[in-house]
Amino acid sequence: MFCEWSVAGKPSVLGIISGAVAGLVAVTPAAGFVNPTGALMVGVVAGIVCYLAAVKVKHALGYDDSLDAFGVHGVGGVVGALLTGLLADPAINSLGENASVTTQLYGIVFTIVWTAVATLAILVLVKALVGLRPSAQEEIEGLDVTQHGEAVP
Repeated sequence: MFCEWSVAGKPSVLGIISGAVAGLVAVTPAAGFVNPTGALMVGVVAGIVCYLAAVKVKHALGYDDSLDAFGVHGVGGVVGALLTGLLADPAINSLGENASVTTQLYGIVFTIVWTAVATLAILVLVKALVGLRPSAQEEIEGLDVTQHGEAVP
């Protein structure tokens, strides 16, 4: 909300909700490893970085993400995982004693590669079974009608 307010001149409910979700997504990997101050730091950093990803990076790269899922969830998860390596407190969890950003980065890269391969396999299967896109005619008629049987009033 504060990022949006400073850039756009006014806050929005969507900005508030997106910031809250970004903070929750980012603190999830850190839960059980950071103290309250660390959790606050994770939330603040995630709010700023996710705003930049959802607004600036999306616009610069021109990718389609109407719900900002990548900017909030993808980037927020990476930020939280990295900050867990930096802010893990052994007093909270002894497993955090050997935490490092490098170890977290290895985990992030492995996760991205694994999910990319698994997603590709699923896409190939779905494309072979039912296809990935509706026809041009179905898009013209409207997906509410052709895909879901919903009449638009």
